[in-house]
Order: sequence, then C-alpha cells, then structure tokens
Amino acid sequence: MIILSVAFPLLPVSSSSGGGAEQILYLLERGIAAAGHRSIVIAAKGSHVRGDLIETPASTSEITNEVRLDAQRTHLQAIERVLNHTAVDLLHFHGLDFYAYQPPPKLPMLATLHLPLDWYPPSIFDGSVQLNCVSRAQASSAQNVNWPVVENGIDTGQYGTNTGKRAHLLWLGRICPEKGVHIALRVARRLDLPMIIGGPVHPFREHETYFAEAVRPLLDSRREYIGPVALGTKVKLLSEAACLLIPSLVTETSSLVAMEAMASGTPVVAFRRGALPEVVEHGITGFLVDSEEEMAAAVKKIEMLSPQVCRSRALDRFDASRMIAEYLALYRRVIDARAASTRPA
Repeated sequence: MIILSVAFPLLPVSSSSGGGAEQILYLLERGIAAAGHRSIVIAAKGSHVRGDLIETPASTSEITNEVRLDAQRTHLQAIERVLNHTAVDLLHFHGLDFYAYQPPPKLPMLATLHLPLDWYPPSIFDGSVQLNCVSRAQASSAQNVNWPVVENGIDTGQYGTNTGKRAHLLWLGRICPEKGVHIALRVARRLDLPMIIGGPVHPFREHETYFAEAVRPLLDSRREYIGPVALGTKVKLLSEAACLLIPSLVTETSSLVAMEAMASGTPVVAFRRGALPEVVEHGITGFLVDSEEEMAAAVKKIEMLSPQVCRSRALDRFDASRMIAEYLALYRRVIDARAASTRPA
C-alpha cells in the first residue's frame, strides 16, 4: 500500500511532539514503513518521519486565523501535488481541521478523530471520509453511527521502572486551559510537595495568556516549569515521579501520557473524564477522582499501588504494535469498501 498521512498543518511531528495526534502519527507512520508499505507524510517543517516527508511551513509566531488559513491552503496544495504524481491507495488525516484541506473524494480517505466529537463541525459527518474513533467512550458519544475504534498505543519498550526514591509529582502535556495545569499545581501546593510541569506553550493567544495568568503565578522554587521535553527527558521524568496528575477539564478521548506513566511503573491520578476510566484502572494503576480535593486525597494513598503492576498492565494493554496492526487492517477495509462502491454493476 501507499499511504499518505496528513498532520495538523502548524505543529511538527516527532518523538518529542506534545500533542497526542502528532505522537500517534509519529508511531503509526513508522509502523507503516516497517511493515513494508510506502509512507508519505505531509507535516510542518521540523517533523521527523520514517518515510517520505513533504514539509509545509511551521508557525514560529502567534497562530492567528490568517496564519491558520494560509497553512491550510498550503497543506491542500501539497496534498494535490502528491496525488497528481503518486498513485496513493489511502489518505489518512490526523488534524482537527482536516476538512479545510480535504481534496475531492477521488480516493479512499480516513480521518482519525483525536478530539471530542463536538470540537468538529457537522460537515465532517457527510460520509465523504471514513471516520474512526480512538476509544469506546468517544465512539459512544456519536449518534446513530458505527465508526471503527482503534484505541491508541505507545512504544512501551521506551519506558522502564525506576526503583529509586520517588518524590515529585508530575504533569506533562500541552499547556492550555482545558488540561487543568493550574489544578495540578494547586494540589502540589496544598500537599506541600515538589512538582515538575513539562510541555509546550503553543503560540495560540489563549494558551499564552493562560500560562501567564493561571500557571506562572503558581510556580515557585518547589513547583517548576521546565518547558517542552524531549523524549529522553520525558522517559526520565516519568520513571522518577511519585505519580502523574491528569486534572483534565474536557472529555478526554484517550490519554497517551497516562499510558506512558504506567509503562514507567508510575501510577496516575486523573479526573474521571471521557476515556480516562478506560485507561486508568482505579485502585490498580491509579485513582480516578471527581474534584481537586479528591485528587489531593488520592495522592496521599499513591504508595498503596505497585509500580510493577502498573508496568505489567501497560505492557499488556497499550503496546503500539496492536494499534499499528489494527490501522493496517482498517486501511485495507476502507480501500476495499471504496473499490466495491465504484465497481460497475
């Protein structure tokens, strides 16, 4: 197969990407190439892929509506150039805004819905693109449809349990209001525990304002923001933490960082939102809570959980090899369904 994967236009795809969609595309694309298929990726400058990369400009300043529209036009032009010269078997979108650079339906197209369904416009549900979900919770929020579900996975081999003393709390991800970084910091201050915050502040005005007004005032000598983290740093931070906090304020469709923490032998304390109960096994690999107060209480009980059990459960449930195999099978089904629908009667 020849698979054309299309990323969100403004953020690069690499092992150190902060966004879940970019992380999944990074792993999946490598799996496509490793399975002997040809992989082509359209993604922002600075991306690192196993197959052929078609670069589009990345944003280095504030992402305004004008910048976004220009990036979408550039992405569509890049897609059309590839399709004019290469017999692509399937086009796989990963960006929230994929509908803005969707070419005419002349080939099989798949879009993975990495975010809550109500973040997408109704127009995407017109049937021109096969859609798939990343968790059962996300799929159950759809009305009167039966989209395939391919649950996310991680490269479990990159993570290992650290048996040394574990002290600090940890939060990792994109710094934005819906991820609740300020809640994690308030929990750390309430318990008087050290905490490390890691992840990018992308150049959206709302994100930068949130960091300046809601996050930075809660930082001090014991609660530290270290900026974006490369893969090696993330692995080390996860293995050394007492626990990972996920006080998400949105209906999460999955949680890669929770999977990564468990693969490191580190338990997770998370709000009971969206697919998080599918990822975190309450009382086994972490605790599910419903408030800031409950999160603080759960952190006090974290030593009850076994790092070895956390890692064992992650290896059993979250390895990316399962996800890659399921996507390759889905590709063939989408390609075959398209061929059947266009075959003369």
